[in-house]
Amino acid sequence: MTDVAFDRAVADPPPIQPASRPNLDKGFNPLRMILFFGILAAGLLYVAYSIYSDVDATGTRVTSYLPYILLIVALLIALGFEFVNGFHDTANAVATVIYTHSLPAEIAVMWSGFFNFLGVLLSSGAVAFGIVSLLPVELILQVGSSAGFAMVFALLIAAILWNLGTWYFGLPASSSHTLIGSIIGVGVANALMRGRDGTSGVDWGKATEIGYALLLSPLVGFVCAAGLLLLLKLIIKNPALYAAPEGHKAPPMWIRGLLILTCTGVSFAHGSNDGQKGMGLIMLILIGTVPTAYALNRALPESQVAQFAKVSDAASKVVAAKGAGHAIIGDPRPAVTQYVTSHHISEGTYPSLSVLVKDVGEQVAKYGSLNKVPAEVVGNTRNDMYLTSEAIRFLMKDKENDLSKEEVATLNAYKGGLDSATKFIPTWVKVAVAIALGLGTMIGWKRIVVTVGEKIGKTHLTYAQGASAEFVAAATIGAADVFGLPVSTTHVLSSGVAGTMAANGSGLQVATIRNMVMAWVLTLPVAILLSGTLYVIFSRIF
Repeated sequence: MTDVAFDRAVADPPPIQPASRPNLDKGFNPLRMILFFGILAAGLLYVAYSIYSDVDATGTRVTSYLPYILLIVALLIALGFEFVNGFHDTANAVATVIYTHSLPAEIAVMWSGFFNFLGVLLSSGAVAFGIVSLLPVELILQVGSSAGFAMVFALLIAAILWNLGTWYFGLPASSSHTLIGSIIGVGVANALMRGRDGTSGVDWGKATEIGYALLLSPLVGFVCAAGLLLLLKLIIKNPALYAAPEGHKAPPMWIRGLLILTCTGVSFAHGSNDGQKGMGLIMLILIGTVPTAYALNRALPESQVAQFAKVSDAASKVVAAKGAGHAIIGDPRPAVTQYVTSHHISEGTYPSLSVLVKDVGEQVAKYGSLNKVPAEVVGNTRNDMYLTSEAIRFLMKDKENDLSKEEVATLNAYKGGLDSATKFIPTWVKVAVAIALGLGTMIGWKRIVVTVGEKIGKTHLTYAQGASAEFVAAATIGAADVFGLPVSTTHVLSSGVAGTMAANGSGLQVATIRNMVMAWVLTLPVAILLSGTLYVIFSRIF
């Protein structure tokens, strides 16, 4: 086909049967409900057994069941957040295959749920601890206290409430955006309650880094999806790719395969990125309620612990040299905590950190293995390691320090050893989050699917538009996962659909776009206000 004929075919296609709305109401299916509750029950039993096994392996005697009751409640709320995240965000991944009749709705959501499950299981964990790093260091160090529980409950409940509200109105708002706002709200409220400036309650450097990722993701989705659609028109001259479905007819097999492939990519990428947010919060819950089993990575091999001793000695010399000429009397932790909170280097920063680095090294050397650290001191050892790691992270980013490249490399190696001991995710946590996210994908997806499929553009979604939006979303989320940054599946994909509609000259439904932008603008301030208010209330209850 010549270029002129192709352009004419795309611009002025022959009359065809209008695309029909997909069947989104299959009704009650007893078999699916049995399968759903069967997987749910199996997952909960697996979680309970895993916690029992991990605690039993430490040899700790259970003297009170209160921590375990709080643990169960907190875990259910955290997994509830991931469940809501599943049907709120992943509906975006299946909208294109449903509205192009590539897959029936019930098959599409099960397919997407399965690949969300796989994405969570195979995720790296980098995003999980990037989220946790936003929280105030004093709350992380006291996560088992009443303030720690107030923090976890406030930010999770606030995120769930906003997600449910936007889902009810069919608005493709971002779960990532919501969670970040909830974390900031807790940090600001905590600082104000302690008589400090509200801006000191959050790691704003990390928040800005994440904020840029969330801010740019819809722009990337819009521009790149539009550009990809135009590129496809230059490269692939088959008009079938740029047509809307005919009635209920499925697309040609090669187009159908392309759309299913891109849907799979988005589902997998969503699981690998969004699933990690729940993992990081669950680890905070576990560290606060049962530190004997989860404060330190007891599965770390002794060979790695021996290697840690070497890098610890090298790091100690680097920090001690920077703090030469200053002496610290008493506990070094308050000075190090002050630096991590304020990010301002004082005379006591390096000497205090030097003492703490030496103390951590002596604690590890004393027991020879993290598995042998006594239950009564494991929480303190973990806190010292975490505080030291955070202080080194800020020192390496701080422009006020005068570290050489060799010194930065030494501290980086030491920080890696600290993080391997404190920033780990047990397999059962991944499985639990994967089940919650996967099952959530199969429930409540219809509202968001209808918005993406029917209410963004003025014409029916074409095959090329669906594939372009999905491919850009999968690539963007995958890249963010590599760099440990949370991005919004919702923002990238829904803006990608809008971008393809604009590039195709299909027109946009202004009311929907306005509502999407309004939800995007309001998410952060509403989540901050909601979680901050809940934190104040819960702090007075616990």
